[in-house]
Amino acid sequence: MKLLEPGTVLDGFTIQECIHSGGMAHIYQVHYTDSRHHTGFPMAMKVPRMTTGDGAENIVSFEIETQIMQVLTGPYVPRFVAAGDLQRVPYLVMEYVHGRTLQHWLDSELQPDSDEVARLGIAMAQAAHALHQQNTVHLDLKPANVLLRDDGQAVLLDFGLSCHAHYPDLLAEQLRKAVGSPAWIAPEQVVGVRGDPRSDIFAIGVMLYQLCTGELPFGEPQTAAGMRQRLWMDPVPPRKLRPGVPAWLQEVVLRCLEPVAADRYPSAAHLAFDLAHPEQVHVTQRGTRIAGTPFLTHFKRWIKAAGMHYQPSPLPSQQIAEVPIVMVAVPHKDVTDATLYSLRQAAARSLGTRPGARLACITVISPGLTSASVEERSETNVHRRYLTSLRQWAQPLEKPENQISCHILESSDPAQALLDYARGNNVSVIVMGAATHGLKTQRFVATVPIKVAMDAPCTVILVKQALPFEQLGTQSEKASSGAGYSDSDSDALGSFGDDPGPLG
Repeated sequence: MKLLEPGTVLDGFTIQECIHSGGMAHIYQVHYTDSRHHTGFPMAMKVPRMTTGDGAENIVSFEIETQIMQVLTGPYVPRFVAAGDLQRVPYLVMEYVHGRTLQHWLDSELQPDSDEVARLGIAMAQAAHALHQQNTVHLDLKPANVLLRDDGQAVLLDFGLSCHAHYPDLLAEQLRKAVGSPAWIAPEQVVGVRGDPRSDIFAIGVMLYQLCTGELPFGEPQTAAGMRQRLWMDPVPPRKLRPGVPAWLQEVVLRCLEPVAADRYPSAAHLAFDLAHPEQVHVTQRGTRIAGTPFLTHFKRWIKAAGMHYQPSPLPSQQIAEVPIVMVAVPHKDVTDATLYSLRQAAARSLGTRPGARLACITVISPGLTSASVEERSETNVHRRYLTSLRQWAQPLEKPENQISCHILESSDPAQALLDYARGNNVSVIVMGAATHGLKTQRFVATVPIKVAMDAPCTVILVKQALPFEQLGTQSEKASSGAGYSDSDSDALGSFGDDPGPLG
């Protein structure tokens, strides 16, 4: 189809200038011809190319994108406006999002530091996670398809190669071959498997590698044989190309690029979590090595890959639900052994049925928390002391180090601090103690658990105190006589702060 001229009217939309002319479509800015119609945001129209030399995937991709765009919601995708008749003039009108793509960012040749790489990675991972929660896998994530708003939020573009679990996969049915951008395509896509959200994690890993090193981890292969090499080949460690790349960041990047999907992050939320908390990343040999992978290792993988058959994944939303981020709020003062035991048992139950889940242990302290001596009063020593206590509490859970982390938050409003942490880190389950006050007090004073349960963006498990051993009977007496939440509002808010009392 030839380029549309500015001023052309198509189904009530007036064409403005062409803002992008790609291999599969032209994109124009448009507005409603009738000024009485107004969306409240600028619009763009995407018209697929359908010339003699274009392949069938152009029109198939357009069908897929039209289908998927109508059901996606949220700030990480452009808003859908209208679609044209495929038999007459196919087009797709959507929100025109202001910003610049990650490709523009890379073309600027500015070498980002590790904090900037992490910030960009978090934005991409959060956008991908929101997509996966809607049972959609992008499958064509690359710098040109990641738009960065002025506030740093990422918006994902171009869903022509995507897969929605509730719709027929037209590309898989009609083309039956690997489809994707060669530099960013995941190993399982190379062998024809679509629908695994960890394919998007691989693509994000490629982009993180580009940001760290300025190079592509697998080059730009032009043949199927060239793309298949990523089924057994590891990229050159980023630290060999750029010695300034920190070990924790190399650990994250190379985990994203593992040839086998099961060895990558189980969800984009887990990836965003590690990028947001580099001090909690468990660095293995993967993060510290400088030398490339030995030939014998690659050869063994090559033999294995020759007969490899990837299994189709379950629904993306179901898959990521099986590997949640679980947050447990652990009080730090005047807390009974029974309470700590009950919280640990509840956390263990939440993790027990989900082997890939991540546990974040949280303690909230008051900003004005001080000790008697000047040395102990320092923020570093205060945090170190409470971190040590958290790690001791979590040790009996016996989880792998890369699946558990401990965090100290400072806030005069513990409930809000816990809610902000849960929202910012895609927490799926919050485990915390139930208030011990009677109903009369709770009518007038909202305790921390009540406030969290009312406003939490996820499931909240309130744990009642249970004694595990007979010898803890005396602890029960202590709890009933003096423990629990205070009747004052300030003490209720401080239950995870200066003077929390037990959570039983």
